[in-house]
Amino acid sequence: MDMPKNVDTAIGLLQSAGFEAYAVGGCVRDTLLGKTPNDWDITSSASPEEIKAVFADFHCIDTGIKHGTVTVIADGEPLEITTFRLDGEYEDNRHPKSVTFTSVLGEDLGRRDFTVNAMAYSRKTGTVDLFGGRDDLKNGIIRCVGDPDRRFNEDALRILRALRFASTLDFEIEPLTAQSLINNRALLGNISEERIAKELIKLVCGKGARRILTDFAPVLFEILPELRPMYKNGHDNPHHCYDIYEHTLVALENIDPEPTLRFAMLLHDCGKPAVKIFDENGVAHFYGHQRVSAEISAQILARLKVSNRFRDEVLFLVSNHDRWELYENTDKMPRYLSKFGFDGVTKLLKVMRADVLAQSPEYRYRLEQISAAKEAAKALAAQEPCLSLRELQINGRTLMDVGIPQGRQLGAVLAQLLDEVIDGVTKNTQEALTARAREIYGEMK
Repeated sequence: MDMPKNVDTAIGLLQSAGFEAYAVGGCVRDTLLGKTPNDWDITSSASPEEIKAVFADFHCIDTGIKHGTVTVIADGEPLEITTFRLDGEYEDNRHPKSVTFTSVLGEDLGRRDFTVNAMAYSRKTGTVDLFGGRDDLKNGIIRCVGDPDRRFNEDALRILRALRFASTLDFEIEPLTAQSLINNRALLGNISEERIAKELIKLVCGKGARRILTDFAPVLFEILPELRPMYKNGHDNPHHCYDIYEHTLVALENIDPEPTLRFAMLLHDCGKPAVKIFDENGVAHFYGHQRVSAEISAQILARLKVSNRFRDEVLFLVSNHDRWELYENTDKMPRYLSKFGFDGVTKLLKVMRADVLAQSPEYRYRLEQISAAKEAAKALAAQEPCLSLRELQINGRTLMDVGIPQGRQLGAVLAQLLDEVIDGVTKNTQEALTARAREIYGEMK
């Protein structure tokens, strides 16, 4: 197993000083999967004070000294080195009340969440796998180390971590682990919304997101109860071949695995149950559902405490996901680009494409229209058209110089000029704009 130089050096220094030391956890898992780890953690039989003594010539930070963790800056990179430990009693379903240091690697590995994360490695020993993690990696299985009920009661966030790993790695969840996480899902009420959001966003971006959110819907509804009314709630409309929840997950699966796009698809139809009505023929309609979906989404996103940027983009996509005129009338593409920007138009078209792919097959003809709209937007954007006031070849100062007084009327003249330039009625030259501004102002008098 290839390790970064600083990791190899740190493990070597600890071993030379007479201690056991290993790379541990996710870095071992990812390397065995042929992936490049995001970070490397080290575990050692050395106590925190002994770790600092070994690395006396390095900059050391007492990151979590109470829990045995020292951060060593090696080759300019931070390395977390943690003493082998046993966790004490968990009082909040998240953190141990105390930890006890141990000299036995197996005891440290035995406290970890899943078998695939409970492996260690050093050049001296090779891979240390005491709980079958390597076989579970090979077979695509997420399994708790030891008793699943105990693992989830120790740290309820592991419930979402199990789903997240199963989604991102496209693994199955071992039956006892699966049943336990469903049985213990109420424990998620003890976990902070920020941590839930972080895991949920990763989960929905995974390759197996649709399967996991189908099989473990009760867990999702535990953290997002607003989505429960969609479950097994039929569309009762010829446009759709799935119920509302199934449609949501098929749409989610058919959009790029980018956080805001996936989250927007998860929420885009959450308002449908609230507005569902039937006509005289027994066909269901969902008038105004995008507005209600946006209102419910705003409540969810506020509770999850996501960033303002994430919230605003998701709400933009949810609020506008039903603007079919975006691809049905490409003659107005300049106005759409002016209103939403190229990035906004592109993302809305992706949302609409995913939505169509989750509808009845006879409506797939819309995919060609969406592709045509995408190309129209790209072609128009490449021409760098005037789409905002700052791109007009005239400004307020110029208008005041020709006799239009500062104030509301000047703003109205500029707004009308921009509309006419976007619509191709007036050329974006100072001469044409000045002449037209005089005409508009004259009509206002």
